Amino acid sequence: MIVVIDYGMGNIGSILNILRKADGRAVASADPAVIAQAEKLILPGVGAFDNAVTRLRQLGIVDLLTQKATVEKVPVLGICLGMQLLGHASEEGVEKGLGWIDADTRRFQFDAPETRRKIPHMGWNILRPRSATGAFADLDSEETRFYFVHSFHVVCHDPADVLATSHYGFEFTAAAGRGNIVGVQFHPEKSHRFGLQLMRNFVRL
Repeated sequence: MIVVIDYGMGNIGSILNILRKADGRAVASADPAVIAQAEKLILPGVGAFDNAVTRLRQLGIVDLLTQKATVEKVPVLGICLGMQLLGHASEEGVEKGLGWIDADTRRFQFDAPETRRKIPHMGWNILRPRSATGAFADLDSEETRFYFVHSFHVVCHDPADVLATSHYGFEFTAAAGRGNIVGVQFHPEKSHRFGLQLMRNFVRL
């Protein structure tokens, strides 16, 4: 069973819908008893970094999520803000992230005039996976596009943790992770057939 963490900061309904289309058995919950039984976890996120961290702590599930991800090593998918929460910290706030990935989140900055872009970054971008395996199987086409909405991007301290990149003024990390943990900056639930393929891959992991 896939548990989508329902902490009030994500597109829960849309994620459950695409998981159903991907033949995944999923529920949305923040109940520790339900999370404890999860075979896979999805951590969504829309909004501010500090608010998300505070909400997870208020629900009393941070230690349980860390147990599932880093000890039991169930497959984890972080989406958008959920990906940023996987790292140590964010320039958006002062709270500490989950620290499951050796990474930090930074605001888009465009130093050269020719690279300047609007913030937030909103729209469809080509994804460039480092390897067309696991969650990114069959997603290495030149046409593979995902929908992004974000003002911040993840910076990995170990280049091996960069799973895919995209371009917005400069090349940035669009997906990161290691082992059982994957984070994507884009919204697969809004990305039509490409998002459906990624979710099918996650269901099959």
